[in-house]
Amino acid sequence: MPVPDGLEGLRLDVAISRMFGLSRTAAADLIDEGSVTLNGDLPARSEKVKGGSWLEITIPDPVDLAAAPPRSVDGLSILFQDDDLVVVDKPVGVAAHPSIGWDGPTVSQGLAAMGLRISTSGAPERQGIVHRLDAGTTGVMVVAKSELAYTVLKRAFKERTVEKLYSALVQGHPDPSSGTIDAPIGRHPSSEWKFAVVAGGRDSVTHYETVEAYRAASLLNIHLETGRTHQIRVHLAALKHPCCGDAQYGADPVLSRKLGLTRQWLHARSLGFEHPSSGEWISVTSPFPADLQHALDVLNAEN
Repeated sequence: MPVPDGLEGLRLDVAISRMFGLSRTAAADLIDEGSVTLNGDLPARSEKVKGGSWLEITIPDPVDLAAAPPRSVDGLSILFQDDDLVVVDKPVGVAAHPSIGWDGPTVSQGLAAMGLRISTSGAPERQGIVHRLDAGTTGVMVVAKSELAYTVLKRAFKERTVEKLYSALVQGHPDPSSGTIDAPIGRHPSSEWKFAVVAGGRDSVTHYETVEAYRAASLLNIHLETGRTHQIRVHLAALKHPCCGDAQYGADPVLSRKLGLTRQWLHARSLGFEHPSSGEWISVTSPFPADLQHALDVLNAEN
């Protein structure tokens, strides 16, 4: 639909908020998720709109929170918490928050089942959630408990002051062994549930370095500058070195079976950030879960 002339000059998130009656936070989340295109391109939330520009937006149906009550989540553990925030070790098969099409467990449900009260800021189904991990990715995730923490942590992620370290086991041996992938990511042109490196996508930057080289795979440390959906998986697949076990992005099923993997070998290893109240630097690390460690043990036995 065309952008009304009366909204010309406004930020995109503000314009969407006014056009569709959404909160500005909800509008910004839709932009960040790649659910908005402006004249065919994936825009930034701060982009100024022009009257007559063509806007396409996919708005999910409202999530019925009554259908997502507190739910005990096996394997969800707390690594650190205080009055402002809680840092969890997210297990595989758990989403960050309820969403349309997902009926599995979520971090927010698991925390509620533990009796923890989290921030009420954010869209109703995402209250307290300041960043996310894919359901198939394990590791460190921080959730805001106080309203102050929500505001400060959301800003920290937006301004890229949070240190995010991931570990990824990939097929083959990247050449060079360390480097930077700077390639735009957007919706896959032919698959609704995938993303890809595409012209007109959102700026995406991934730094990697090889930690250990095995016969058929390499263990990498990954540092993210940006936080796009599936960013690591998409960028590594674009290098022709997909995460082991990642069938969605082209992993070799023979190697996956050999390593005993039923999901991508990708783990949010550590998270570092300034505490929203004290300013103290907080750094939290998660060990590799059993299935990922098993894959490494198989490779180590071959070396």
